[in-house]
This record gives sequence, C-alpha cells and structure tokens, in this order.
Amino acid sequence: QVQLVESGGGLVQAGGSLRLSCAASGSIFSINAMGWYRQAPGKQRELVAAVTSSGSTNYAGSVKGRFTISRDNAKNTVYLQMNSLKPEDTAVYYCNAAVVHYSGRAGGYWGQGTQVTVSS
Repeated sequence: QVQLVESGGGLVQAGGSLRLSCAASGSIFSINAMGWYRQAPGKQRELVAAVTSSGSTNYAGSVKGRFTISRDNAKNTVYLQMNSLKPEDTAVYYCNAAVVHYSGRAGGYWGQGTQVTVSS
C-alpha cells in the first residue's frame, strides 16, 4: 500500500511561519494531484492547497498570498510553506495524494495529520 508521513507542524505566534512536508512511499507508479487539507475543532475538513503533477496549483481564498504549495516529484514529497500565520489557521493539517499503482489501479491516501497551532 501507500504511506504518507507528515512533518513540520507545531506552535507558532501570529505572523510567524511554518513549513509542512509530506513524503509518500510504498507501491507508487505515479502521483497525480497532491494536496493539503485542514480541520479545525468543530469544523469540516477543507482544502487548503493542491498541486498537480505538472505543477498547477490551487489555493483556498483564505490562504492565497500567504501559503505556497510545492512538490518534488522525484521524492514523492509535497510541501506547504505557511507565512503570515493567523490564529484562524489553527487546525490539524492532512496531506492527501492521488496515487496510481503499478497495477494500474488508482486510489486516494491520507496522512495521519499534523497539528498547527497559531497563538495570538
């Protein structure tokens, strides 16, 4: 199968920065879109940013201009650079990958989540 391992979360003051990483491993032929989602307490999980294999990106309106998503296809890794963090960015951040296996089957996979807490 496929494992997604996230790192880089933590506690930061408002206005600060964090960089999240997510590395995919396992039975992977290729990865189409990779993305970051977040879920705050009492709220639904929402898309933060996504990037295709060709580098096209998509952002939630609330993070445009502050967050940057990127990926290293050779390492099957996606990154999320978060600048000018706000208390409302506090959430558990999850990595997602749309994987194509060697068998030709495709599937979506999630990381375990990493906590980001922004203090005011």
